[in-house]
Parts: sequence; structure tokens; C-alpha cells
Amino acid sequence: MGLLVMILGLVLFLGAHTLTTRRELRSDIIATTGESGYKIGYALVSLAGLALIVWGFAHYRATEWWPIWTPPTFLKHLNVALMLPAVILVVAAYLRGRIYTAVKHPMLTGVKLWAFGHLLANGDLGGIILFGSFLAWAVYDRISLKRRADAGSPPIPVGGATNDLIAIVVGIIVYLALAFAFHPVVIGVPVMGS
Repeated sequence: MGLLVMILGLVLFLGAHTLTTRRELRSDIIATTGESGYKIGYALVSLAGLALIVWGFAHYRATEWWPIWTPPTFLKHLNVALMLPAVILVVAAYLRGRIYTAVKHPMLTGVKLWAFGHLLANGDLGGIILFGSFLAWAVYDRISLKRRADAGSPPIPVGGATNDLIAIVVGIIVYLALAFAFHPVVIGVPVMGS
């Protein structure tokens, strides 16, 4: 049951996010519902999807665990190492500086690192579906960015090295909070010292 709920959540969440890559369809929906209607619908579908992913995965882990393979310990350590740049890149997507300019799409790169690292560290069916779906979506979205008709839109203003420094510091703080508080308390899986 939990696995199916998680998959439904993935369809909703990643489906809404994939809609942004379909520019003509997105424009048609905005023309029909208005910009506000589109944004509200997008947010509601995304939140519902995220809630189903979280609930479904938690239920799956508690009651349905289906192991496929046992990852060696070094892959779990590699995952922990990959999470630091992943988190910094996600933060750099919002605090645009030289990292943003060099990477071009730090949010997608951060999601790819997160998903790839977690795929390496999780050998169960639910983990493979969850993290594999996010990795596939991020790869698809990055490829679609090269083909979008609005790729030549005016660039978003980018700051300098100060934004990078802030992104790195905030990224490290978020990384530590995820590792020492969120992951063991909310997910129930200790990261450090395991």
C-alpha cells in the first residue's frame, strides 16, 4: 500500500514539475486558468504529491520493505560526501553568484547528486523507485532546458562572490541540520556514525 501511495505521489509531484517543461501546454493552461490559477493548482498538486511521497515511503519502510541488494558501506559514505555539494548547489540556485553562473542549473545538479547518492546507498525497491524517479526527472528537465523555446529569455540577475560565500555557509549549516537532526529524527535513519 505504501509503495503505491508513494508512486502516486511521484506521479503528481514530478508530473507537475514536468509540466513546466511542456511550454505550449503550460501556456494553454495559463490562458485557461490565469497565472494565479496555474500557480495555485501547481502548488496544490505539488504539495499533495510531496505529502503522498513522504507518507507512502514512510509506510513502505515500516511495513513493506523489499530488499533488492545490499549496498556496501563505502557507497553509504560516498552518499554522505555527495550530499554536501548537493545541498550547497540547491542553496546556490537561490543565492545566485559565480556558482550559479558556472553550473548554470545548480538546483537540477543538486537534485541529481542527491538522487544518485541515495540510489547508491539504498538497495531496496522503494528507494530505487523514489531516487531513480527523481534522478530521471532531473536528467530529463536538464535536457529539456536546452530545447525550450524561451531559452533565450532575459537572464536573471546574478550576484558575485559574496552570494557564493553565503550559499556555501548556508549549505553547510543545512547539510549538518539534515544529517544530525532531520534524517535521524524524521526519516529514522542515522547518517553520521552509522
